[in-house]
Amino acid sequence: MQLSAAPYEERLTAPRSWWLISFLVGVSMALILLPFGTLPMLGGLACGTAVAAVVASSYGAVRIRVVGGSLIAGEARIPVTALGEAEVLDAEEARAWRTHKADPRSFMLLRAYIPGALRVEITDPQDPTPYVFLSTREPERLAEALRAAKAAA
Repeated sequence: MQLSAAPYEERLTAPRSWWLISFLVGVSMALILLPFGTLPMLGGLACGTAVAAVVASSYGAVRIRVVGGSLIAGEARIPVTALGEAEVLDAEEARAWRTHKADPRSFMLLRAYIPGALRVEITDPQDPTPYVFLSTREPERLAEALRAAKAAA
């Protein structure tokens, strides 16, 4: 596999507050099981916290990468030759493209806890997807990596 000129990789991890919420889910389970005794209460604390942490971790495990002449966003793999211009969106513009400006045919990798985003046109005439919308903490760097990968392709 050939690496792109400016490799980019980002993991859209869950915010720190979600880990506190995971612990609070465990505390809730402990309180529910409190009438059954100390051992079930401790088991509820451990299991509730573990299950909630696994859910938070898996939701934040999605990656965006530009490697080998392709944009890999979650499950999608798109060759950079099929991509058009990348538009960096601030928080307000990203919210608009997630809501009233959104096209239902587009591919959207959304994470509500990430305010910035990048919208990239799809230029492949055989693909009905008009654009790719990606939540990202570093939209300028991702756009630059896409431009560099297109120039190298």
